[in-house]
Amino acid sequence: MFTIKANALERRFENEILRIEPWGRGLRVRATERSGFLPDDFGTLLSVPSPDPQIEIRGREAYITHGSITCRVLDNGELKFYDAGGKVLLEEYNRTRNMYESTDHFESALEILSRTFDPFPAADDYKLTVRFESKDDEKIFGMGQYQQPYLDLKGCIIELAHRNSQASVPFMLSSRGYGMLWNNPAIGHVTFGRNLTEWVAESTKQMDYWIVAGDTPAEIEEAYADVTGKVPMMPDYGMGFWQCKLRYQTQDEILEVARRYKKENIPLDVIVVDFFHWPHQGDWDFDPEYWPDPKAMVEELKEMGITLMVSIWPTVDTDSVNYEEMREKGYLVRTEYGKNTHLLGNACVVDVTNPDSRHFVWDVIKKNYYEKGIHLFWLDEAEPELNGYEYKHYRYFAGADVEIGNMYPREYARMAYEGLESEGQRNIVNLLRCAWAGSQRYGALVWSGDIDSSFRALRNQLRAGLNMGIAGIPWWTTDIGGFHGGDIRTDSFKEVLVRWFAFGAFCPVMRLHGFRAPFKEPLGTTGGGRQISGAENEIWSYGEEIFEICKKYITLREKMRPYITRLMEEAHEKGTPVMRPLFYDFPSDEQAWNIDDEYMFGPDVLVAPVLYEGVRERKVYLPEGTWTNLNDGTVWEGGTWITAPAPYDCIPVFTRRNIF
Repeated sequence: MFTIKANALERRFENEILRIEPWGRGLRVRATERSGFLPDDFGTLLSVPSPDPQIEIRGREAYITHGSITCRVLDNGELKFYDAGGKVLLEEYNRTRNMYESTDHFESALEILSRTFDPFPAADDYKLTVRFESKDDEKIFGMGQYQQPYLDLKGCIIELAHRNSQASVPFMLSSRGYGMLWNNPAIGHVTFGRNLTEWVAESTKQMDYWIVAGDTPAEIEEAYADVTGKVPMMPDYGMGFWQCKLRYQTQDEILEVARRYKKENIPLDVIVVDFFHWPHQGDWDFDPEYWPDPKAMVEELKEMGITLMVSIWPTVDTDSVNYEEMREKGYLVRTEYGKNTHLLGNACVVDVTNPDSRHFVWDVIKKNYYEKGIHLFWLDEAEPELNGYEYKHYRYFAGADVEIGNMYPREYARMAYEGLESEGQRNIVNLLRCAWAGSQRYGALVWSGDIDSSFRALRNQLRAGLNMGIAGIPWWTTDIGGFHGGDIRTDSFKEVLVRWFAFGAFCPVMRLHGFRAPFKEPLGTTGGGRQISGAENEIWSYGEEIFEICKKYITLREKMRPYITRLMEEAHEKGTPVMRPLFYDFPSDEQAWNIDDEYMFGPDVLVAPVLYEGVRERKVYLPEGTWTNLNDGTVWEGGTWITAPAPYDCIPVFTRRNIF
C-alpha cells in the first residue's frame, strides 16, 4: 500500500496514486487515477531545494514530517495535517464505513469520500472534488480579488475563474496557522462552508495542492513566496503618482497634460496612453494621424522626469496587419469547434499559452514601442474577457479553457516580462487587469478592473486589495475614483474621488484613472480616431478645493518615497505584502483578526480610510504600541478604540515611528 520513493511518500489503492513530498518549507500533495502524474511544473510551483523529510510507515498508516508540518495518512487514505506541537491544522472530510476500525475516522453510511474523481467518458480528465472538515474557529484570507465586502472568506463560495475585476489567485491563509495553495489552473470553485470546505476543479487530470505551517502569517507568506516566486524590485518611477484617463486621444493632448503638471510643480512619475491609439487591434502600433512622433513624445516626457506607459490588448482584428500570419500559425485562441474567437467586432484573442505566440507578439511590440523608448506596458484584457466567460467554449494551445484557463494572465505577463528581460531590462513591472498564482514573478502589477465610481465599490476594493496581498500579489492598485459612472460635475462623485484619492496614496501604486462623464466625441471615423473619450481626469479638473487636497496627498506620497522603497524591497526579497490586514503585523492580537476596514501600509503606518458618504469622523482600533496621528500629531497608546476626526481633506492615518 505505502512506498517511499526518493524523498516522497506514495500510497497506491485501487485506482488512486497518492504522492506527498517536501516542497520548499511545506508539502506538495498530489493524487490521480491516471497511470501517473503530470510533469512537476504543472501548475505554478517552482522547483526549490527541500531537505529530506522524516517518513514512517506504521502498518496501514503512514506519516511524513517536513519542517513544521506533519501529514498523517490514515488506513482509508484520509489525510490529516498537524503543526509541530501536534495540533490538527487541516483534515479531510470523509464519511464512509470504517473498514479498518481507525479511531480517527467517522463511521458513516453516507459514503462521501475525501477525494472524488468523476471521469468524463472517452477522455482522461475528471471532475475533481476534494473535501476538508470545517472548523468553527477558523478565519480564511487571500484567494485573490473578488468584488464583495468580505475580508474573512469563511462562509463564502469563491469562483475559481477570472472575470473583469475578478482575479482567482487560489492561495488561502488560515487563522489556524497554515497556508494552502490549490495548485491547479482549472475552472472551478471552492466553498468555505460551515459544514465542510469543498474544492472543485471542473476538468483536470490530477489533484495538486501545497500546504505549509507557520507560527505567524508572515512566516507562512514568505514560505509561499519561496515556492511561487517574488516580484522584482519596483523601479523608482513606480513609487510616485501615475496619471491616466480613458482616454487621451492625441499626442498633443497627453503632452499638454504633462506640461501642466510640470508647470504646477506637481510630481508625476507615469502618464498613460490608453487603448485604441492603434489603427487596428493587433497592430500594436500608434496611429500616425493622432500620434505622429512617439519617439519625440517619449523623449520630451523623459526630460520632464515622466515615464510613458502604453496600453496593449491581446486582441487581433481581422483587418490587422498581423492577423493572417497569426491565424495561419495557430497563434489565436479557438473555440472547441475549431473556429477563432471574437471579442470586439472582428477581433480574435492571442493564445499566450503558446510560447511561439508570445515571442511573435513581443517582436511586434519591440519594433513599434520598445525601440521608440517605451518600456512600460499596460497589459489590459488579461482574463481574457472572452464573450460571456463561456469557459467550456474555448481552447488554448496548452489545453481546454476549463482545464487550464486560469493560467492565461500569468502567461500574458510572462510574454512582456521575458521580452523586456531579453533586452537587458531589470526591475520590470507591467500593469495587468488579472493575475493567477505566480504572476508576481513576472512583474505583474494588478489593478482591480472596471469597477464603478461609488463608496460601495471603494469598500470592496479595500478588502480585495488586502486579500490580493495575502494571496501573494504584493503589487496592487485601483482606478482612483472608480472606472464607470463618475461625473466630474457632481458633488457626490467629487466626495468619492477625494476619499479614494487619499486611500490611493497608501496603496502599493497610486494611480488616477477612470471613464468620466461628460464624454467627448470621437475625432474621426477611422483608426485611432473612432473611439470616444471620457471627460478630463486631472487633479485640477474638479475645482480648486479638490485640487489642493489631491496635491497634498501627492506631496505626502513623495515624502514617503524612502519608506515605500523599503516596503518594495521587502516585497522583492521576502514576498511581503505592501498593504496587509492588521493581523499580519499583530498576529497575537485577537481583535486584529476581526478588523476589515483598516489596514497596515508596511509595518509602521496604519490607515483607516473613510468608506461612507458624509462621514467626518470614524472609529479606529489601534493595536498595542504608541501611535501618532499623521494629521494632527496627537499621540495615542494602543490596545484600544478611539474616535478619529476625518474632515473632508483628511483620512485617519497613524504611524508607529517617523517614516520620513
